[in-house]
Amino acid sequence: MLNMDFSKFVVMDTTTMDWIPSPKAGVWRKLLAREEAERGHATSIVKYDAGASFNSHNHPLGEEILVLEGTFSDETGDFHAGTYFRNPKGFVHAPFSAQGCTILVKLHQMNAEDKQRKAIETDKTPWQEENGRRILELHSFQDEKVELLETSEAFQSTLLRNEKGKEIYVIRGGYSDVFGSFRPGTWVRLPPGSQHAPLIQPNSLLWIKQGHLTV
Repeated sequence: MLNMDFSKFVVMDTTTMDWIPSPKAGVWRKLLAREEAERGHATSIVKYDAGASFNSHNHPLGEEILVLEGTFSDETGDFHAGTYFRNPKGFVHAPFSAQGCTILVKLHQMNAEDKQRKAIETDKTPWQEENGRRILELHSFQDEKVELLETSEAFQSTLLRNEKGKEIYVIRGGYSDVFGSFRPGTWVRLPPGSQHAPLIQPNSLLWIKQGHLTV
């Protein structure tokens, strides 16, 4: 197991991690959290070499993907960087990448009652704008909420209480809080009951998921 104690604060700087080969040739991973070797709860950065592919498959308790670089493809289309997916249990696909891509992937973590499939091209979707920030809600179900936060200038947040935990992936820019300073490529998991008041750098882009962790 890797980082499966949700009561612990976790930070992983993926820029300093080596790529690990997956069971499929041409597909590489950086493991952030993992319940078992090839099944169960998993959070990873995954890289497809040009032309790499997987056979058709389903994911028990779903699959959540954010395309970070390149173009990710399956039978439903080609999806460029910035596309956000939720593929619930029962959705079957055979993903591939003709030109290569890098994605943030979360497996086996959906609420069993959350059956909605999504494929959001974030550069073609209206964002909410306020006080030098842009926010795009990607998903909401019960207490779970997923969003992108973009800043044009430095932003000091008020104190935030993470009653059911939070995950942050720094896509661009960075932020700092009582836990440290975090640059692009860093994945942070804050435990349930934690609190922080992040100072977000100008020109930052953060992927934020909250309200989904229990201990």
